[in-house]
Amino acid sequence: MALLDAYTEGRFGLSFELFPPKTAESEATMWTTVDDLMAFGPSMITCTYGAGGSTRDKTLDIVEEVARRHQLPVASHLTCVGSTTDELRAYLRAAIDRGVSAIVALRGDPPKGETAFQPVEGGFRYASELVAMIRGEFPELGILVAGYPETHQEAISPEADLENLKRKCDAGGDVIVTQLFYDNADFFRFRDACDRHGISAPIVPGIMPVTNYGQVKRIASLCKARLPDSFTQGFEAAGDDTDAQFEAGVAFATQQVRELLDAGVPGIHFYVLNRSPATSRVLEQVGRARAGA
Repeated sequence: MALLDAYTEGRFGLSFELFPPKTAESEATMWTTVDDLMAFGPSMITCTYGAGGSTRDKTLDIVEEVARRHQLPVASHLTCVGSTTDELRAYLRAAIDRGVSAIVALRGDPPKGETAFQPVEGGFRYASELVAMIRGEFPELGILVAGYPETHQEAISPEADLENLKRKCDAGGDVIVTQLFYDNADFFRFRDACDRHGISAPIVPGIMPVTNYGQVKRIASLCKARLPDSFTQGFEAAGDDTDAQFEAGVAFATQQVRELLDAGVPGIHFYVLNRSPATSRVLEQVGRARAGA
């Protein structure tokens, strides 16, 4: 099935994002998560890799095994960081050989300790260049690109950020998956702005259910996502009770996803952090029944 088919003709594109685990124990947890989430009939599983491509081989191991176990389309992340164009081509050929059907094409963040992105000699500076190369040389691959409802941190303006997104789509991006956000108003403004800019690719909101107050603080510092008062108040009311914090996070994510579904989004992409309880609860509460339930 072509990537776009998951988001058109009345279909709903449900996808989950994994990351390569570092230990045998965490890998076992990840596979339990995958098995649990498969009950919701996802359209695709994606997998990231470590900074600078440090876990690329592990990423391919994971997506290949997901495809083997579940006969499901899989996507690998790919960034421009630290790679020449020839190295990127080699990775894409390996990915295709191992059953990857789509690529999440990203520029990538600057390496740790660096404040600005610098391409390697013979590499790409922009994600749009990576997208164009994939579309031109590997047309069998679907391409997902990133969108930023609250504007990319390095963009000089929201307008410039949207122009960059349009370049990625015009170069061959099939589907836009957004950075995580916690105020749906930001997503709706972004969606309307994309429409005004002539961006017609399906826009899939990226959702990360948060289940403890520590995650809230990390998100605020790392992702710069705006946290509405209704979000933080639920965790503050839960105090140090971990179960109450979990329920507060699930309740907020459920409300957020329900509103997005009511607004007609073509799919939802969950950043699951290799764990399924919160995402499973959210899907159940918005009416996505498990297979056989």
